[in-house]
Amino acid sequence: MEIVVVVGAIAVSVLAFLWLVRVVKATLKTALLVAVILLGLQIFFGIGPNTIWQQLQDWLPGSSPTTPSR
Repeated sequence: MEIVVVVGAIAVSVLAFLWLVRVVKATLKTALLVAVILLGLQIFFGIGPNTIWQQLQDWLPGSSPTTPSR
């Protein structure tokens, strides 16, 4: 009976580890893609991180606008 529990625990551990590897892999791909896009914007168009951050803050609901509207 104990061997069944041990084999089950190992199987669950392996599945959890493989899932974690997939999540980390997807996260790294996304982070690298965002970095490449931001680098391309900086190099080819001269759009810096501050400009992008200000635009994101303007788009997000509930955030205060960077320039007051009258």
